[in-house]
Amino acid sequence: MFDFRLQVFRTVAHRLNFTKAAAELYITQPAVTKHIHELEREFKVKLFDRNGSHIKLTPAGEMMLQHTEQLFAIHRNLEFEMNNLTLKRSGKLRMGASTTIAQYVLPATLAAFHKKYKDIQISLTTHNTEQTEQALINKEIDMGFIEGRSKNASIKYTEFIKDTIVLVASNKGRIAQRDIIHPSSLKNIPPVFRFGTP
Repeated sequence: MFDFRLQVFRTVAHRLNFTKAAAELYITQPAVTKHIHELEREFKVKLFDRNGSHIKLTPAGEMMLQHTEQLFAIHRNLEFEMNNLTLKRSGKLRMGASTTIAQYVLPATLAAFHKKYKDIQISLTTHNTEQTEQALINKEIDMGFIEGRSKNASIKYTEFIKDTIVLVASNKGRIAQRDIIHPSSLKNIPPVFRFGTP
């Protein structure tokens, strides 16, 4: 139903690499090139500037990408609404999450969701908060789960769960022997933190 050439264009526009786009779409690189050339001939514009192995979108390509993203969003909404008419829940849900959430919060939630909606395909990409937000802005994912207090004006934020950070120590250490620990005493103890990948 959907013009596959637009899917090829969109993938190349996001990856800016014909080889990676071909691998993601399970087609050959010459096939990717053919689809892009067909679109360029049809609209009589150049969609990508090529400089050796590096490519970038032309102004016409940027415009094409904006409209393509809108078309994909309309298509996903159409699929969802039509499935609702038959009480069928199917389609694709693309999610992104920061590292800690992906590892410790989402697995049980996604398992329960999949058990209830078996025909919905879920994909989850893991990045840091900034990359997850950018993927959402680029429409590479449908929703993202992040930590912290980000305030990007182009994104709507909704609280998912409340998280609590607690201090832990070995039960054999001297701190564990105290009934009360004053915050001022912690500054003399070397802490160990877990950081996500940059």
